[in-house]
Amino acid sequence: MQLVQPGLFDETRAPKGKQTVWAYCHVPNGSTFDMSERIESQIERFAPGFRSRIRARSMMNTAAIEAENANYVGGDIAGGVRNPLSLFVNPRPFVTQMKGVYVCSSAMPPELGYMGCAGITRRKKR
Repeated sequence: MQLVQPGLFDETRAPKGKQTVWAYCHVPNGSTFDMSERIESQIERFAPGFRSRIRARSMMNTAAIEAENANYVGGDIAGGVRNPLSLFVNPRPFVTQMKGVYVCSSAMPPELGYMGCAGITRRKKR
């Protein structure tokens, strides 16, 4: 499970004086099971009182994720199944035509989320 409180770092991601929490967990491809209860129970385990602070919630299962973005087939936000070939096809961030600029997506090989970032990044000069 991943848990993010984006308003701590970007004030535009939460109403003034409030906070938002975004959680994500892996489920089987195409699952429509609502994991909200399990996610909230796990958060409550480490942050007692969490549930009493919830004012609203929004949940998307895999079908809703795919309906919102057809690229997420079966609700898979990471670009699909990895296979051994993907380790050799592009084992590093995709190099662009601009020196030191790389595409660093959570779906880039060799593993899902290995970069910890999405979009384009520029390597610092040494």
